[in-house]
Amino acid sequence: MSGSWKRSEHFIDGDWYTPAAGELLAIENPATGESIGTAARGGREEVDLAVEAATRAWPGWSATSPAQRAEALGALRDALGARSKELVDLTVAELGVPVTFAENVHVPLALGDLDAFTRDVRDFPFEERIGNSLVLKESAGVAGCVTPWNYPLHQMAAKVGAALAAGCTVVLKPAELTPLAAYALAEAACDAGLPPGVFNVVFGSGRVVGDALTRSPGVDVVSFTGSTAVGTSVAEVAAGDVRRCLLELGGKSASVALPDADFEAATRWTVRSATVNSGQTCSACTRLIVPRSNHADVVAYAGELAAGLRVGDPLDATTDLGPVVSARQRETILGFVERAVANGARVEPAGTGDLPDRGHYVRPAVVSGTHPFSEIAQEEVFGPVLVVLAYDDEDEAAAIANSTRYGLSGAVWSADAGRATTFARRLRTGQVDVNGGQWNFSAPFGGYKQSGTGRELGPHGIADFCEIKSIQL
Repeated sequence: MSGSWKRSEHFIDGDWYTPAAGELLAIENPATGESIGTAARGGREEVDLAVEAATRAWPGWSATSPAQRAEALGALRDALGARSKELVDLTVAELGVPVTFAENVHVPLALGDLDAFTRDVRDFPFEERIGNSLVLKESAGVAGCVTPWNYPLHQMAAKVGAALAAGCTVVLKPAELTPLAAYALAEAACDAGLPPGVFNVVFGSGRVVGDALTRSPGVDVVSFTGSTAVGTSVAEVAAGDVRRCLLELGGKSASVALPDADFEAATRWTVRSATVNSGQTCSACTRLIVPRSNHADVVAYAGELAAGLRVGDPLDATTDLGPVVSARQRETILGFVERAVANGARVEPAGTGDLPDRGHYVRPAVVSGTHPFSEIAQEEVFGPVLVVLAYDDEDEAAAIANSTRYGLSGAVWSADAGRATTFARRLRTGQVDVNGGQWNFSAPFGGYKQSGTGRELGPHGIADFCEIKSIQL
């Protein structure tokens, strides 16, 4: 980007496209409530143009070799990496995350995604022999990718990287609240020399552009990340003409400390998981499940940790939590906590001092004294709220962990890694961290139950953008 955040274009067929009667989206800084720029507001016409461009580009792109696609992805990664400082600035401005978190997590996540796809596509089994059959994994066609606002750059890299690695061409619809990263990604695609039409971006609202993209007959694969409610409607549309649909949806993940766990380590990690990115993380562990005999001590310690988190100006390097993304999101979070308290739950003190007098700030909250089936323990709050629950034995711990309609992530803590892994197998969820296990860019990410279908990242993410053909020889 040129340093200006006032944009009015879409990126279609390798060039910037400005509609004659273009409307604009206003971009708000959540830390101040002030407008910091604009983005294009597209409609069905722009979606049709982008899908047509992607359709024209698909035969040539899908015919490239894995090595050629790896080279292109590497070039895209390098072009994006050259914009790291700018990416940090725009992420802080449009999402309100602390500058250190943007530097250490948001931007490195996206670059790590592209690094992994660059490696993984070279060894991906696009062909294999099974007896007398040649089994092919072939590009599924044009991919329509709809991404959320909470990790804008990472979510775009995860979807676009996998689709391009598989040989698909892409039409991307970024979140209307955080569109700036998509402009930077499109400019990086230009610098990387991606052929025209291979990667396209249409900006606008989910209700208009997202709906048009998911309904377009020219889109072969729909990949959506967002709320379970919207994901359900996307799946219904895709089912109408039996199109491949990949969904990464909500979560209410559990961190389970077994009786022999290091409770301080488990509590520190889980408080961080529940509050990082101001709690706006779909895979966050927002329930901490501990033995009843340890419950009171864990609640007190979690409250101390939450109270020690500094909420404030995201440009201050000492800030732990910035604002949440919007006034509406703030009211939603506060509503969950207020209803929990009205129903008898307790909330530990979470910090002292005044919050900034403008912006959408929320103090972290540690909730206890509530039932595992209460609203606050079952529903995704999407804010810095941790619920601490007690169990009497491991069967009950597993039952509580599996009691929600979600199944996206989780964690298990034990002095015995084997015991923790055995318990992890009991969890109905797509990912489990054992004793704070390290993130793996090539491991599949996705959910059970109402947390979604399909997987992102690594070879499994590439596979979901492929069709399978069997040739009998």
